[in-house]
Amino acid sequence: MNKQHRQAYLAIKETSQGKRGAVTKLLAVVGVSRQAYYKGLKREETAWEARDRRLKERTQHWFDFHHQGIGAGNLLVNLQHDESITFEVTHKMVRRVMRELGLKCQIRVKKHSRQKASEQYIQDNVLNQNFDTDAPNKVWLSDSTELRFGPNGEYKIRLSGVLDLYGRLLLSHHLSVTETSAAEIEVFQRAFDSVGAVHPLIHTDRGSAYTSGAFNNFLARYDVTRSMSRPGTPFDA
Repeated sequence: MNKQHRQAYLAIKETSQGKRGAVTKLLAVVGVSRQAYYKGLKREETAWEARDRRLKERTQHWFDFHHQGIGAGNLLVNLQHDESITFEVTHKMVRRVMRELGLKCQIRVKKHSRQKASEQYIQDNVLNQNFDTDAPNKVWLSDSTELRFGPNGEYKIRLSGVLDLYGRLLLSHHLSVTETSAAEIEVFQRAFDSVGAVHPLIHTDRGSAYTSGAFNNFLARYDVTRSMSRPGTPFDA
């Protein structure tokens, strides 16, 4: 049974309650026999249909959460870190679901506004070079760097890490092809998974991955305090 038939059956069931003869008339309009209708209503949802339904529910949730201003890439990041999604989600799946739900990113940033848009997640330097802390998980530092390898250094990879300022303990690290918000979310997810429920001050530079909406929306779920180095001052962290 395809999706259209199931939706039609459920609609008939809802609209015909308490109305004599309504089922017969509605089935005639749809062109479905009474036997097929009742058989379809009793049919159990398949595992694929259950996953697809859950994916659509959570996609709609995150789309609405971001006020219709999020595309497939950032939706994928949110879904991959959604505890209610217990199966693998790909970019292709997200695009299909968005198409079927009629979801389109409503924000169109004009060229002259790009600088303002990129700065909406820029924070003050709360750390202010105060590198003394008296307990673990009060202050976390994070950065990423490009590493080259191969006989002639022709290959490169990005190393990201999260450091607990207390004891200079490396909580997590992650390797990626390029610096992206997804890579930084992954390394922080590993850090939170390793230490549990903490709410540190998190200090980073002003790289595009750290100022992205996806990264800052992810951190907001952990109730942390954000801090960023001033431009051109690498000694801030």
